[in-house]
Amino acid sequence: MPAIREHNNLSLATTAAKSTKARNDALIRRDVTRQPKPQWQPPWKLMRVISGHLGWVRALAVDPDNQWFASGAGDRTIKIWDLASGTLKLTLTGHISTVRGLAVSPRHPYLFSCAEDKKVKCWDLETNKVIRDYHGHLSGVYTLALHPTLDVLVTGGRDGAARVWDMRTKSNVHVLSGHTGTIADVKCQEGDPQVITGSLDHTVRLWDLAAGKTMGTLTHHKKGVRALAIHPKEYTFASCSTGSIKQWKCPEGQLMLNFDGHNSIINTMACNEDNVLMSGGDDGSMCFWDWKTGHRFQKIDSIAQPGSLDAEMGLMTSTFDQTGLRLITGEADKTIKVWKQDENATEETHPLDWTPTLGRRNY
Repeated sequence: MPAIREHNNLSLATTAAKSTKARNDALIRRDVTRQPKPQWQPPWKLMRVISGHLGWVRALAVDPDNQWFASGAGDRTIKIWDLASGTLKLTLTGHISTVRGLAVSPRHPYLFSCAEDKKVKCWDLETNKVIRDYHGHLSGVYTLALHPTLDVLVTGGRDGAARVWDMRTKSNVHVLSGHTGTIADVKCQEGDPQVITGSLDHTVRLWDLAAGKTMGTLTHHKKGVRALAIHPKEYTFASCSTGSIKQWKCPEGQLMLNFDGHNSIINTMACNEDNVLMSGGDDGSMCFWDWKTGHRFQKIDSIAQPGSLDAEMGLMTSTFDQTGLRLITGEADKTIKVWKQDENATEETHPLDWTPTLGRRNY
C-alpha cells in the first residue's frame, strides 16, 4: 500500500514539474521572433530615360558581357541598346505580335525571343537573322528562360504548359503540364528544382527537369503569380502576386519570408547579388527590399514621360545588369528607364528606417 501511495506522489510531482516547465517555457522570449537588423542600402534614383519603342516595353535582357541590352515591346520589334550610353544600336523585326520574353545566351552568340504570335525565335547575333523557330505552343508565349548549364530553353504561356526545347535540334524535349492557367513567368537554375514556373492559377510549381514532372506545388498565393526572381548567389527565390511577395528556400520550396507593403498589382521583380530586391507595380510604384530580412528600404513612383496618360505609369519588366549596379525597367509609357544607387547617400543622410516587429507570418 505505501508503495502505491509513493508511486502516486511521484507521478503528481512529475506532473507538477512538467506544468511548471511548460509555464516557464511559455514565458521565455523566443529567439525566433527576434528579427535580424537589415543591412543599410543606399536609395536608388533615376539615371536615364530611353525612348524609341512605339508600344509598352514588355521584355528586357542584358548581354552577359554587360556591353548592351535588348528590349522587346508591343510595337513587335526587338531593339538592341548600348548599356553605357543608352544609344540604339540595332532593331530586329520578325515577330508579328507583342514581344513578351527575351534571353541572351552566355555560351552562344544567340538571342532568344518569344511573343504573343505563338513563336519562339533564335537570333544569330553575328548575322542578326533568325536561324531557328521553335514550334509547338498553342497560344501566345509570355515568358522564356535559358538553362545556365544545359543547352535547353524553357518557354511558358497562355496554354498553361511550359515547354522544354533542345536549343540545337529544335525538338520539344518535355511538355511540363499541370498548371490550369496562363504561365506568367518561368525561371531556370543549376540546382533542383531546375525549372520554376509561376502561373495565374495562383500556384508556383517546381519541376524535375530530368523526369519532366512536378516536384512540388506552392499554393500559398491568393492571386495569380505574375513574376519570379531567383537570388544570384543564394539557393532561394521569390514569387509575387497582387499585394504579396513571398521568399522560398530551394529545393523543397519552404516559405522563408513575406515581404509586406507593396499594395498593387506587381508585374515584375529583379534581384541583385547585393541582396536588393526590386518589385515593380502596374501603377508605377517601385519598392526596394532587403532580401535577407524583408525590410522595405525605399518606395518611389516612376514618372511617366511627358505626353503620357496617368494610366501609362506602370512597370512591365525589369532586370539588373551583370554588375547589379544598374536597374533597367521597361514601362507602359513606352520608355526604358535606367536607375542607379545614389552614390552621395550615407547612413547619416538616409538613416535606416526600421523597427523590429514581434511576430512573423509563416503562411
